[in-house]
Amino acid sequence: MRAKITYFITAAVLVVYFVLAGSRGLMLIRQGTALTVAFGVAVLILPVIGIWFLWKNTQFVSRANGLAAELEAEGGLPVDELARDQYGRILRDSADEVFARRKAETEDAPDDWRSWFRLAVAYHDARDTPRARKAMQRAIALHDGKPVRA
Repeated sequence: MRAKITYFITAAVLVVYFVLAGSRGLMLIRQGTALTVAFGVAVLILPVIGIWFLWKNTQFVSRANGLAAELEAEGGLPVDELARDQYGRILRDSADEVFARRKAETEDAPDDWRSWFRLAVAYHDARDTPRARKAMQRAIALHDGKPVRA
């Protein structure tokens, strides 16, 4: 729940920033000189890119949460079996051990979105966020019946 609250607060702050930057860009364009129009257009490009990025991330999070809910309903969510240090951080050796099992599971069932979801969680626990994201994207694509790249 804490992660959701943080995400929504960050998204709200970004939307406020996009509105402010967009209004400044429009003010520059209204000035009418070649220089201010060029700067205004440049300033408007940043909120457009930001809104697109925020939209894509929100879609990704929503789909991943949908898969998690479906997997939970099936009783297939990965069990937290990771050893932690005194501060609650995951121990690297423990994460590597679980990751090896999840990777083997995924190699045995490469077309099963459930195994890719669990692999994404293992990547995340091993602090490999880019691979976790790619594995989750693959799980989403397999779940939705979309073609996946090798």
